Amino acid sequence: MALQKSQIVTRIATLYGVGFVQTAPGTVASLVALPLAALIYLVGGRAAVLVCGFVAFAIGSWACEHYVRQTGKKDPSECVVDELAGQWIACAFAPFSILGYLAAFAFFRALDIAKPWPINRLENLHGGFGIMADDVMAGLLAGFAIALLVHLGIF
Repeated sequence: MALQKSQIVTRIATLYGVGFVQTAPGTVASLVALPLAALIYLVGGRAAVLVCGFVAFAIGSWACEHYVRQTGKKDPSECVVDELAGQWIACAFAPFSILGYLAAFAFFRALDIAKPWPINRLENLHGGFGIMADDVMAGLLAGFAIALLVHLGIF
């Protein structure tokens, strides 16, 4: 039996149901993203992790746009594909190590939760793109912070 579009949209937007976790679905999605980022790194390196983050952004924007239409919610908490994309982008800048990926997780989650400028500005965008954009920016800023720490020799 073929999946209907609404089922595909829901699976992508919620990361196959991770978004329906009752406590901290965004944090859980970010944790799920870490080992997947490591697998992508092992197959294709840092660039592959970054590319996959932006591919997740594109697909997630589409899925979240349709999920918003299906549910009538403006920014459903169960849409967690944005955490996957942002976390992968942050990991692309981190050293490939447990410590590096934990730092990427900590920086990304802190920025995603606090939403400082310019992240908070992107949160005001509408639809699937708006759902995804603030997390991608949080991932980029987390990645730049990690890259700076590496450059300074702190990592």
